[in-house]
Amino acid sequence: MKAVEAARDVVRERFPECDAALLAGSVVRGEETSTSDLDIVIFDSKVASSFRESFYAREWPVEVFVHHWSSYREFFESDCKRGQPSMPRMVAEGQVLKWDDRLEIVKNEAVDLLKEGPAPWSDETLLFKRYFLTDALDDFVGCTDRGESLFIASKLAEQTSEFHLRMNGQWSGASKWMARSLRNYDIVFAERLVRRFDHFYKHGEKEGVVELVDEVLNPYGGRLFEGFSIGKKKRR
Repeated sequence: MKAVEAARDVVRERFPECDAALLAGSVVRGEETSTSDLDIVIFDSKVASSFRESFYAREWPVEVFVHHWSSYREFFESDCKRGQPSMPRMVAEGQVLKWDDRLEIVKNEAVDLLKEGPAPWSDETLLFKRYFLTDALDDFVGCTDRGESLFIASKLAEQTSEFHLRMNGQWSGASKWMARSLRNYDIVFAERLVRRFDHFYKHGEKEGVVELVDEVLNPYGGRLFEGFSIGKKKRR
């Protein structure tokens, strides 16, 4: 069954009393794969609190995100604070399955948040991010164990991508959304990063990755170790 038709059936059968519903995710963007699910956002003024549940329906895996007309804001705020606007993106791009006039306000909020972009990192956060990116890079350079290097490289790719995006005022993401965020903002850099890490995974050569991470760090003071401190309190 087609995605929209299946999603409408889910809403009719499982949430018949809801106020509004949206279908979001890859099936709406035309990016679905053989394992894609139906991401459905439900608004229901009668629910006591937000919740999420997963199930199969019409041969589709379904993930439902249920909110009342104020609880969604907490998720908007927490997503934006961490720089990964999952819920605002779902609401902004969502295809309407069931309409309520209040939905227009919520969708406009989501669109405005996405356009605004994340708040800039504070000076303290920048130091923190530089230090831990440096730490991952040093671990990567010094590691001689192939298995450990693979895990460090994965962490390094994610931290480098987040740093590049956030220092340029862009939303980041998790997992596949990190790659998508990079491509949406800077396709040239995204392809370079993928090539450098892919070369390391195939051949074990680290130089290209190290060069790229240093390139990302250098405009903001480069690697950071000496003088970094966190949690230290002055003596009375």
